[in-house]
Amino acid sequence: MDNEASIIDSSPLFDLRSRIRVRATPREVYAVVSDLTRSGEWSPECRGGEWVSGSPSTVGAVFRGENLRGEEVVGWAPLVRGTWHTEARVVAADPGRTFRWMMLTHARDAQESVWGFDIEESESDTSWLVHHFRMGKATAGIHKIVEDLDEESRKRFVSDWTAKLEQDLDDTLRRVKTVVESS
Repeated sequence: MDNEASIIDSSPLFDLRSRIRVRATPREVYAVVSDLTRSGEWSPECRGGEWVSGSPSTVGAVFRGENLRGEEVVGWAPLVRGTWHTEARVVAADPGRTFRWMMLTHARDAQESVWGFDIEESESDTSWLVHHFRMGKATAGIHKIVEDLDEESRKRFVSDWTAKLEQDLDDTLRRVKTVVESS
C-alpha cells in the first residue's frame, strides 16, 4: 500500500441505524434488549453468551458473546468464519430509554465500536425501537481483514460490509419485535 489515505482510515467507518415500532412499553422493550444473554433469539451472528464481570446489564459490566458466521457472509472477504468469541462493556444503561455496549480488544481495551438500542415512547403502549451501530476508527479486526487487500478491494469490503450491517440491523429489529410482542 502506498502513502495514499485508505477508506479504512475514514471516521466514522460505519454509522448505521434502523427503527421499528413495537407493541410494548419502553420498559418492556428495554427488559428484553438489555439482556444480552438472550441475543441468540434475535441477532444474525451472536448466539448468546454470559456476563463475565460486573452486575448484568449495568454500565461497566462485561459480556462475553459467542458468535457464528457462515461462509456466505461477504463470501469473498477473508473474514473469521465459524464460531468465535467477543467481549463488550456496557457503556449506557438507562431503563426504558437506551442500552449500549462497546466492543473490547482481547486485552479488554475499548474500541470505537458501539452497538445499541434506543427506545422512544409512542402512542397507546407502543414504542419506537432504534438499533444502531457506530465504528469510529477501524478496529484491530477490520485492519486484519483488509491488511492484504488493495484499495479497490478495501472499498468493496466497506461497501459490502455496510450492506451486511444494514441487513443485520433490520433483521435484529424484526426478531426483537417478534420476541417482545409474543411474550
